[in-house]
Amino acid sequence: MAGNGSLIHVAQGADGTIRVGIGSPVLTHGDVDAVGPDFARSVLDVAGAVLVWPVLGEPGAPVAEVHDVERAQQWLWAVYGEPTAAAVHACAAGRGEVSPVPAQLGALADAAARLGFAHWATRWWPTSYTDGIAVLEPDVLGLEAAALTHWCQQLFDDVGDQPDDCVPELIEEHRAGLGPLIQWWLSAPQPADTGRHLENVLRLIDDAADAAGLDGPSLRELRSALERGLVRTPVDAGALFARRDGYALAAGEAPVSGGRVVARGSGTNDWRRYPPGFVDAAEDAVSWTARALGARRRIEVEVVAHVAAPVAGAPLVAEVRVIGGPPSRVPLARRDDVWTGRADLDLSVYIDLPATTPPHVEVGVLLPGFDPGAGPAGRADRDAVRALARRRLAAAARPVTSDDAYHTVSAPLLAETLAATATSEDY
Repeated sequence: MAGNGSLIHVAQGADGTIRVGIGSPVLTHGDVDAVGPDFARSVLDVAGAVLVWPVLGEPGAPVAEVHDVERAQQWLWAVYGEPTAAAVHACAAGRGEVSPVPAQLGALADAAARLGFAHWATRWWPTSYTDGIAVLEPDVLGLEAAALTHWCQQLFDDVGDQPDDCVPELIEEHRAGLGPLIQWWLSAPQPADTGRHLENVLRLIDDAADAAGLDGPSLRELRSALERGLVRTPVDAGALFARRDGYALAAGEAPVSGGRVVARGSGTNDWRRYPPGFVDAAEDAVSWTARALGARRRIEVEVVAHVAAPVAGAPLVAEVRVIGGPPSRVPLARRDDVWTGRADLDLSVYIDLPATTPPHVEVGVLLPGFDPGAGPAGRADRDAVRALARRRLAAAARPVTSDDAYHTVSAPLLAETLAATATSEDY
């Protein structure tokens, strides 16, 4: 990880928060925002602080916002080095901004960045059938996040305000993936580096489950497999993790309502406006058609569904604006591989335009109750995230030559290694 040899700056903001990072001499809250939009940064809530890394660009030391110096001292030295820990203590003692100190990043810095990326991938990985970006198997990703959290326990304490300290919850939530993960480890043939990676994750899960007092058939199977060692049996890793929620392409064209097409176009696919697992991450996943039916105008919206999109019970909607007018919402329902919906357009905002002038329509997708509102234009950043995913999947298809590489953020997660083996036929 980049960072050693750089200078760490420490300063206290007007709100009392101490900000730590490599960059400008005086850190402000804007420096955290400068790491990138929310979907281009990974975040960890740790003891007494929040750590933030940019997902795009070279990995390095996180930006930290420290709100409880006493609690943070248990990990500051292990992430940034002793000089930074001392500088934070001095800043908290009332000395204000302190002189820059050399970065001495430790192994915990790499592991923390990797854990942060695993959480980022859970929320923001741009799975797209149309863009050819494979899904990351949720159970594999969740179990490795549990292993990494256990490895990074120095970052957390028992106060209970750190939602990312969730090892037992992650193991319980993704327990169904443990058996296939064990079989993958036991399978033959497989690259030796993948075998070492799998064993490292499984041993961390076993240790974490034991520490949390968890039990059950899959955990006992794990303990037995680790005790008896490898007994190689041929297995297809892709078949082990075959998705339980099939994803079939729609058969034939979507039903249309007839009428003359007035206009059509693509909408905005702002990933921030709905949870993961609802909409395909492609930029052109949202499309719309406006039709004339006599004096009426109707809009039809189609949105490509994510591979894991819920079939029922999800009130996903399209937000439609005509010539910058007030937004109206069109309820969407999943039909095979698309969300669809239709509604009459409000003509009042363009009633005075010539009949030959098509309406200017803006369409986005959101989940009411989750939606934070439309964000600033972010297509370039979304494109950069898609490029990152493709680079990581390409790298995951190549062997890793060092065990230490699996403790760095740039090395593939197991879920990425699995996804890299997917073919167009099984995706």
